[in-house]
Amino acid sequence: MSKIAVYPGSFDPITNGHLDIIERSSKIFDKVIVGVLENPEKKNPLFSVSERVELIKRVTEKFDNVEVESFKGLLIDFMKKKESKIIIKGLRAVSDFEYEFQMALMNNKLDSNIETLFMMTSSQYSYLSSSSVKQVAMYGGCLKGLVPDEITQDIIKKFSKKQG
Repeated sequence: MSKIAVYPGSFDPITNGHLDIIERSSKIFDKVIVGVLENPEKKNPLFSVSERVELIKRVTEKFDNVEVESFKGLLIDFMKKKESKIIIKGLRAVSDFEYEFQMALMNNKLDSNIETLFMMTSSQYSYLSSSSVKQVAMYGGCLKGLVPDEITQDIIKKFSKKQG
């Protein structure tokens, strides 16, 4: 029986912290599916869902057992479709844990066969979020070390288009 884990998120954009969790998960599970959530609560995303999927595919192509796919609706429904019972969530701080713990309990309530595994981020990425990356990029700051080098220009281009 193969162990399939789903790493869900909005990934707008994917950061080195996200990539760290993907890489470490890929060493533990037979397959890791990065589930890019179409989240209507997140207003004005920088990248469309299809763009995010393509960016993540580009930076994860080196991992043979990582797939990237978008989904909308309940994570539990996506998990069933993918025949996975394991959710991977990355944690940076205690504040992340409170929210993610609530979500884990809700997912388990919806399907008691689903387990959420929390992975602590590597300390070098504990301050990093997609929101902070967008803010740095918006003001022309250096993205080196924050996002995979392969997508730095994509982020810079997005902001140059937005600022016209």
